[in-house]
Amino acid sequence: MKEMKFYGTALPGLEIEPYSGKLIVIEGTDGVGRSTHVALLRTWLESSGHGVLDTGMTRSVLAGRGIKNAREGHTLGRLTMQLYYATDFADRLESQMLPALRAGFVVLTDRYIYSAIARAVVRGADPEWVRGIYGMALVPDAVFYLRVRSTEELAGRVLASGRGFDYWESGMDLGLGNDYYDSFIAYQKQLLREFDRMSGEYGFRVIDASRPVRKVANDLRRSVARVIEEESATVITTDKETAKGEPPEKTRTDETVKQGPKTDSAEKAKSA
Repeated sequence: MKEMKFYGTALPGLEIEPYSGKLIVIEGTDGVGRSTHVALLRTWLESSGHGVLDTGMTRSVLAGRGIKNAREGHTLGRLTMQLYYATDFADRLESQMLPALRAGFVVLTDRYIYSAIARAVVRGADPEWVRGIYGMALVPDAVFYLRVRSTEELAGRVLASGRGFDYWESGMDLGLGNDYYDSFIAYQKQLLREFDRMSGEYGFRVIDASRPVRKVANDLRRSVARVIEEESATVITTDKETAKGEPPEKTRTDETVKQGPKTDSAEKAKSA
């Protein structure tokens, strides 16, 4: 069991209690392969007998659909959009992530607060202000940051996928380039700088995502297995400490029981 720890102040009315699950975050910029690796991890964890919940940005019942509609219509200001994302996160934290963690599930989340912070800062939000908004976030058990070596590599992956460049993932609202490609490169470079800055602040475990998917997946499996095994090791240690801390009375009673037969034997020897 692990005590809940938050980056700031927990949500009002939230019941703060120990949980037995694991909160594992897969972070990284657009096109780096987060969704692919979350899906691979889920399949592997479930085949190993773990209950798994996977979640991600804009999947909130309360705010998810509204955010998608707002993005399509470009109808919200930058700060309003950030508050909308924070609402989405708060709803998923309270209604999805925390219940699953209390039930002992492994929660895999495709992005966490870090992507929201990076996007907001790049769009001009005050870094302290936006971090304060997400002070309600539970500190994860592990954050794996999938990092590529260049934004040109990211652009190449998007082109190879055939899905084309997304307006928001390319930062077109910021006027950084004359076309989607140039804007994507410029925007993603800024995001990479923010992620690298947060890496030390939040203790990211950096994974080289420029390698083939299979190698990255193997690294993630080993790392996630260690995170899960940490709990088992803690439980074993706690059990041993509990055993050592037995009341003195019980220990003396056990010793008396053990010594009883030896005394009888000694008396019989003298009589003989």
